[in-house]
Amino acid sequence: MPDTASPAVQREVVSAFPRAVREIENLWIPLADGTRLAARVWLPEDAEAAPVPAILEYLPYRKRDGTYARDELTHPWFAGQGYACLRVDMRGNGESEGVMLDEYAQQELDDAVEVIGWIARQPWCSGAVGMMGISWGGFNALQVAAMRPPALKAIVTLCSTDDRYADDIHYKGGCMLSENLGWSSTMFCYSSRPPDPALVGERWREMWLERLEAEPHLVETWLEHQRRDAYWRHGSVCEDWSAIQAATLAIGGWADAYTNAVPRLLANLDCPRKGIVGPWLHKYPHFAVPGPAIGFLQEAKRWWDRWLKEEETGVEADPDLRAYVMEWVPPAPSYRHRPGRWVAEAAWPSPAIAERAWYLTAAGLAEAPGEERAMTVASPADTGTAGGEYCQIWLGAEGPLDQRQDDAGSLVFDLPVPEGGLEILGAPVLELELASDRPVAQLAARLNDVAPDGSVLRVTYGILNLCHRAGHAEPTPLDPGKRTAVRLQLDDIGYRFAAGHRLRVSLSTAYWPMVWPAPERVALTLYAGAARLLLPLRQAAPEEPAVAMPPPLSARDATVEELRPAANGRKVVRDLASGETAVEIFDDFGRQRIAPHGMESDTVARERWSLNPADPLSARGETHWSSVHARGDWSTRPEPRARLHGDATHFHVEGELEAWEGLGAAERLVLKRHFKKSVRRDLM
Repeated sequence: MPDTASPAVQREVVSAFPRAVREIENLWIPLADGTRLAARVWLPEDAEAAPVPAILEYLPYRKRDGTYARDELTHPWFAGQGYACLRVDMRGNGESEGVMLDEYAQQELDDAVEVIGWIARQPWCSGAVGMMGISWGGFNALQVAAMRPPALKAIVTLCSTDDRYADDIHYKGGCMLSENLGWSSTMFCYSSRPPDPALVGERWREMWLERLEAEPHLVETWLEHQRRDAYWRHGSVCEDWSAIQAATLAIGGWADAYTNAVPRLLANLDCPRKGIVGPWLHKYPHFAVPGPAIGFLQEAKRWWDRWLKEEETGVEADPDLRAYVMEWVPPAPSYRHRPGRWVAEAAWPSPAIAERAWYLTAAGLAEAPGEERAMTVASPADTGTAGGEYCQIWLGAEGPLDQRQDDAGSLVFDLPVPEGGLEILGAPVLELELASDRPVAQLAARLNDVAPDGSVLRVTYGILNLCHRAGHAEPTPLDPGKRTAVRLQLDDIGYRFAAGHRLRVSLSTAYWPMVWPAPERVALTLYAGAARLLLPLRQAAPEEPAVAMPPPLSARDATVEELRPAANGRKVVRDLASGETAVEIFDDFGRQRIAPHGMESDTVARERWSLNPADPLSARGETHWSSVHARGDWSTRPEPRARLHGDATHFHVEGELEAWEGLGAAERLVLKRHFKKSVRRDLM
């Protein structure tokens, strides 16, 4: 999908650099097994005479069209500051040879180590290499750093995680995210796209068919690993923090799905490390929304200059964590800007943050424990439709709505915010005693801000499969009716509650469609009175200095012609006759032509999530992608579809992949595959 800067983000565009830049549109990197990976390269014109450090970004997302526009904003700027920048497509993607069978496979990481060694040996490279990336590229930057290739001196990892089970797009709190199907379908489409004949010649069709015939339906693999086993431990750098020795700058956004890793990396790495967390979605922060955007390029350059060029830039003296503390804003599914301010913590964990407890009582949140009272919640299975999408990437109305709708199916506990307000930075925690009437149950918890007008803003949230209450590796069923202690940690956040508002804890037994429902409708009994909310309260210094972040800038925007505008839509549809609730998502990425080489791309994605609120087993997920790549009389169109449902004992997934070639009446089907698998539910 195209990845460009939001028009809402004001950036200074820089076109003149200290060193003149040349671009190599496609450079082949040979691997030991004979496979060639395709790279787009920017470097100073005089780099062979005056070698420079290199920065690698290593992704499956197609440098030729998928990240073309985004790359133009970033890599030429670094090259103009004296770096060789390589945007490499992983094996089996774009023009790179071979096939890709899973995310973060050992083959992927081994290839990256080879690529880093190859880069370090080039005449234009000084021998020092850095690795940078967001999302997939942020994941593998951490994972490759843990393999310690000798030339890799530093990384910048954005919107990534140290724990592939607990904080990726598959499982959250031991609950299965519906994105297991959604993300699988995204890669089903991406990996079925062809290489460009303009670069690989007549071999393009042979390479394309090889990919199509080898491509897995990844959701099948992920469903086979419903607990935190060796599959997820692979690539989870939290298994051995000491393995990472490269200097690590970790960056995240509060509206992103991957923020929790930044505080954990700061707390556990023993290499040079710093963190920045802003208000952003899943984007690079020099063009991310909601604002304020920052000068990511300048911050990264300071990091690279220190650890790749060994220049004194002062980064060691930076605070461990710079974070944006957000303030109230009326609930909306998307924002251009979030009010708030930047704060700095010299050390992390910070001595300025102290945990304070409030108690969940029959009268609301209180400073002291109350009389024990059993309170029961049995949420409709469609509680959560106001929760938005798990990973927001600015495709329209993706964020959480006013929470009153979901609060109607929840237990709620309120606290009037005291004079002076409450400021939190870190992860809120709930300590509860519960009893379930079913052996498999979920608990969703939201920390909300209730305005004087009654509107409710979600601040942060957490989810727990109660069978995973003692850990994700060895879940155990609940004993119906038996009280059990539960600790639920919510996502990290920086937020200030204002006086006159109410802080609210909302508890529900469902959070759909973000989380796939438990097989039976559940009633949970909470023993209120001694149950606790622990908040990480931040005490600002009396005269806390303002924290200034550099303004956003970028290299020039790419020359991309819009042939059909993008469009998107999100609907919650309730059928009054059948009782079905459906969430329908439509993302048309438009049709573009990359002007320098003429490639046209046209992608449309559709998702539908439906259930009857009285019957969790009625839940259904359906996806359908179509993707055209064309130039002149050459055109291809992969068309993947997938469906997921569950019964009391199994998940059932099906999918089809059709691949078409040609234009108009001459278009013909060149391949069709069908996927079907049932996987036993593992206390899920």
